[in-house]
Amino acid sequence: MSTEFPIGAFQHVATPFYYYDTALLRATLAEIKRATADDAAFHVHYAVKANVNPTLLRLIAEAGFGADCVSGGEVKAAMAAGFPADQIVFAGVGKSDWEIRLGIEAGIHSFNVESMPELAVINDLALRAGRRARVALRINPNVDAHTHANITTGLNENKFGLAMEDMEAAAKEAGSLPGIELVGLHFHIGSQIEDVETFVPLCERINDLQQRLEAAGISLPSLNVGGGLGIDYRNPDEHPVPDFAGYFEVFRRHLHLRPGQSLHFELGRSVVGQCGSLVSRVLYVKEGHQKKFLILDAGFTDLVRPALYQAHHEIENLTSRESRKETYDVVGPICESSDVFAHGLTLPAGHRGDLVALRSAGAYGEVMASSYNCRPLPKGYTTEDLCPDAE
Repeated sequence: MSTEFPIGAFQHVATPFYYYDTALLRATLAEIKRATADDAAFHVHYAVKANVNPTLLRLIAEAGFGADCVSGGEVKAAMAAGFPADQIVFAGVGKSDWEIRLGIEAGIHSFNVESMPELAVINDLALRAGRRARVALRINPNVDAHTHANITTGLNENKFGLAMEDMEAAAKEAGSLPGIELVGLHFHIGSQIEDVETFVPLCERINDLQQRLEAAGISLPSLNVGGGLGIDYRNPDEHPVPDFAGYFEVFRRHLHLRPGQSLHFELGRSVVGQCGSLVSRVLYVKEGHQKKFLILDAGFTDLVRPALYQAHHEIENLTSRESRKETYDVVGPICESSDVFAHGLTLPAGHRGDLVALRSAGAYGEVMASSYNCRPLPKGYTTEDLCPDAE
């Protein structure tokens, strides 16, 4: 199924805003559950940083998924939406004391520990609380995700995680601390990975690392392989739901789980990316000498990915009735030259007041919005908000 836009309802909403197709989200969640139905060892955690719209969080929690958080605020948002604390994993290179205390007191599933100083602080805070904190050691597997440099995370030079050569010493140290329960290893090699075979070297590396730990007398009850599965930004209607079956099959075939060992995934973009669109209105059609500009009321304050990552989002004119096509640079109102969504894009001839959708914006769109230029943050609406009788 592809996104259907309730254009009539859009006419009464101030632009720019985010629209989330909850029917598509439900279909995506159902496909993830179908693809993992035969694997009791598989546990999927939604990466909350992708989108924190309360309705989307509630639907994902109700579907039975866990949560992957990278801040104390996300832990609070996840629990408020109904995610059980014991299904929350908490990552991040710079967890503050209050965030760690929050996770300990809530009884979250585990902290993904990214440095030895962090491990020491978690141990100290757990002892002060009279608890033992469950932790997984985040290991950099030095696997190239073949993605944008700003979203690759598994190489040795990244700020995240522990080096492989430090793994055994870190595991032994964790096992010796009275406030720590070492429950597993955590990995994440990057985001927007479109070729699922990219995860094969990760599986092979984890197999080797597990053997190294077992040779040192260390066995762990869980593994966490992170997320990273991408979406089709250029053909959202052709591929509204990612290839979850192929993704999970890679881990079935190549990762050697031990009896009783659980495997955890942290999927974000692939869960919510395609269900969201940024809806904007055309302010002006500017005629230059050599090009035309479609000037929108949305800018990089609302969707920063094109400026930050040079990311592509399909752009559709939802209301133009023109059969004539024109070529535009599609730009926003921000006082920066980088506030450009597309160069040389051919669209139906546009007019002031047309509604335009920037597709595949459900992940890392609304959550990364800013108030630069004193602009108000965009609001997010779901199908349930705009068309309550549609569900």
